Amino acid sequence: MSQWEIRIALVLTLFLAGIPEGVSAATPTVTDVIATMAVKGRAPKTGYTREAFGPAWKDVDGNSCDTRNDILKRDLIDIVYKDRCTILSGILPDPFSGESIEFVRGVGTSNAVQIDHVVALSNAWQTGAFKLTVEKRTAFANDPLNLLAVKGVLNSQKRDGDAATWLPPKKSYRCAYVARQVAVKAKYGLWLTAPEKAAIVKIIATCPKQVVPTK
Repeated sequence: MSQWEIRIALVLTLFLAGIPEGVSAATPTVTDVIATMAVKGRAPKTGYTREAFGPAWKDVDGNSCDTRNDILKRDLIDIVYKDRCTILSGILPDPFSGESIEFVRGVGTSNAVQIDHVVALSNAWQTGAFKLTVEKRTAFANDPLNLLAVKGVLNSQKRDGDAATWLPPKKSYRCAYVARQVAVKAKYGLWLTAPEKAAIVKIIATCPKQVVPTK
């Protein structure tokens, strides 16, 4: 999906949810968006499987490269390629920690850099994705808006946590991080839990002009 298509989808989501009069739909702030979102408890995890979100790293954009390699290509620097799609090595400027992480493809080394679902799949399932079609869940699981290359250890620590239970250790990145979570949930019609919303509101109080990303 192109940046323009993402922007259109987000603006339509906000419009249909009822943006307050006078708010700019082109670049809504996190505060604007969460004001339109439902707040509920987590639904049961019953029925959740990874397969419910389609094949892992499906080539949804049709560029003949899987999603994992697409995200590595976007987020790494100093990249060495095996072929047009496959990345052998590179350096990740890790958004979660602020560290530079070396990526070397191979058994025992690839996991140093992992692809994080900013809104974890099981979290999404329990906040409305169980209602989506398989096609929509597959799009969610492979949407660049919801994907970041990050330090593997931190991704493992996060598991399926939301903003109430896990935040990046790099405090200066937290505003951007929760903004991305809100953008993803709004785009796919997912809800927030009360503790999750409270955590986001607390963070955004330090950056009230933070806008939601579109890509």
